[in-house]
Amino acid sequence: MRIIWIFLSLFLMVYADQNITNNILQEQHKSDIQTKNLVDLQEKLREFDAEKENENVWIKIYSNYKTYKELKQKESELSKKIAKIKAKRRALESDIAMSKSYSFELKTIKGKLALLKEFENDPFKKSIEPPQIKNIPQVNNPIAAISALTFKKTLKENKKRYEQKYQALKKTIERLRKKQQILMKLIAIKPNSVDIIGQLKYINSEIETFSSLLEIFGTTKDVYNKKIDEIKIKLDNDIAQEYHKLFRVGGFILIFFVIFLIIKFLLHKYFANKDSFYTMNKAVNFIFLTFLAIVLLFSYLDNVSYLATVVGFASAGIAIAMKDWFMSLMGWWVIVIGGTVHVGDRVKFVRDGVEYVGDIVDISPLRMTMQEDVTLTSFMHNRRSGRIIFIPNNYVFTDMIANYSHDGLKTVWDGIDFTITFDSNIDAALSIAKEVTKKYSKGYTDITRKQLNKLRSHYHIKNTNVEPRILSFIGESGIVISAWYLTNSYATLTLRSKISQEIIQRIQESSDIRLAYQTHSLYLNGHIPKPSYPQIDEQKEREDV
Repeated sequence: MRIIWIFLSLFLMVYADQNITNNILQEQHKSDIQTKNLVDLQEKLREFDAEKENENVWIKIYSNYKTYKELKQKESELSKKIAKIKAKRRALESDIAMSKSYSFELKTIKGKLALLKEFENDPFKKSIEPPQIKNIPQVNNPIAAISALTFKKTLKENKKRYEQKYQALKKTIERLRKKQQILMKLIAIKPNSVDIIGQLKYINSEIETFSSLLEIFGTTKDVYNKKIDEIKIKLDNDIAQEYHKLFRVGGFILIFFVIFLIIKFLLHKYFANKDSFYTMNKAVNFIFLTFLAIVLLFSYLDNVSYLATVVGFASAGIAIAMKDWFMSLMGWWVIVIGGTVHVGDRVKFVRDGVEYVGDIVDISPLRMTMQEDVTLTSFMHNRRSGRIIFIPNNYVFTDMIANYSHDGLKTVWDGIDFTITFDSNIDAALSIAKEVTKKYSKGYTDITRKQLNKLRSHYHIKNTNVEPRILSFIGESGIVISAWYLTNSYATLTLRSKISQEIIQRIQESSDIRLAYQTHSLYLNGHIPKPSYPQIDEQKEREDV
């Protein structure tokens, strides 16, 4: 029995030792596993830290915010300590030194707080605020439509960047949650680690802050996206309407432009050789440009009544401040519509006693341009010519303008006067003047007769006599012969010179005609000869008249 008891005791002892050994081995194995897990978790944590977490903008903002709060709390504590030392009646030297140290530290903290002032309240406000939508273009013309397309592209880029910020915040929270799980596992292995517990508290605070921030951010993002979508839809509709209007206006202008080209072609074909072509061509150009301006103005003007009001006041101001310009425009309309002056006409203009004769080379809305020619006026009065004279159109209302070639009438009456002595043969002198003037003016006489017949359909013209007119008058020094004839209004001096030469030549060849000029007669012995007067055929004189 005793032996059995001994064996039983030995067996129990061996079994107990075996259990202890197994427990030790299990504990050791468990410790090895925990150690391995600890190493793995620490390695993962180091990998998180190696990802440059501080470069994340959300982490930076939160870190600065926490730093600001800590500095603020430390500032409060230092202020209390300094106040406590100052409250002592008798401060020791150690207290004074301590107060100076606290004051220096407090000054440093205040400097840091000044740098972090923007993180005092709601540090994430600027980060989650959507980009401001400013200056939404009003699509009321083709150029504004291009601006609207650019604005849409800007909205799209802003929306994309804002979405990227939102996704960056979501990824930051996911990353923090993974780090939170690692820290919780580390605490399970090392429950008394103060460092790990501190990190976990900090991570929990970050996750809580960012989670509430993400919810606000998401709501703000949805509102912002809806607003952008509404603006884009409106801009798309406005752009489509503007393009439709552009096509309509462009088609209308194109049709009118084709009509304009047809009119220009007809002008060149049927009126190119007429004097009125230049004026008609400029008038057609002006009408087309005016029509184009009116169409564009009324097509892309939002408020026509407002334009009418502005134009009314502006016109009143212009009429007063720029009266001459306004009157010149009115004069231009009178010239173009009335047809009193055309480009190519020879005109005579008198201003301040000075006479200008020349050809109109251009008529603009404000002035007529005249090229001065060598004429009888230049010969007798100005003694200079060839200038370009600018005549304001408003002078048609205030000054006398003579047109030498109005409505196709390109001839004018010109006269040559010469004086013969009282004892000359007047009939012979009159005959010479008539023959010479008729010889050189015959072609112009025929042309004028036809032109006057045409003018009678527009004007009440009674006298259509175009034959040369030879008149005689009693002058101080003799009989004045005045020979009038029709000549080209653009070349009066040339014909005048030819007629003058031949008249002088014929008179010099005649023995009974002498030109009168200032002379002195000397009579000897009181003998005064009687003048001999030629016989005048009264019937012939009446016929000439």
